[in-house]
Amino acid sequence: MVKPRLKRYGGKQRKTYRIIAIDVQSRQQGKAIKEVGCYNPRNGQIQLDVSAIISFLKKGAQTTETVRDILRRAKVFEQVEVN
Repeated sequence: MVKPRLKRYGGKQRKTYRIIAIDVQSRQQGKAIKEVGCYNPRNGQIQLDVSAIISFLKKGAQTTETVRDILRRAKVFEQVEVN
């Protein structure tokens, strides 16, 4: 099963995250199937590939809690009816 989750980048005190679609059985920092966005918590910047995220969600992908909160803030769930 594919799961959208965060992958950490950046140095000490300069965290940035990429939102990736990755197989559940892969390790956390493993190779991603596809990079679907990025999130910068320092300035609240969110960049998403909405069409790719929606296609993964329609295929049954389950997001992590943090990614779900980011997608809610970006109002992705309002664009499509997904559980």
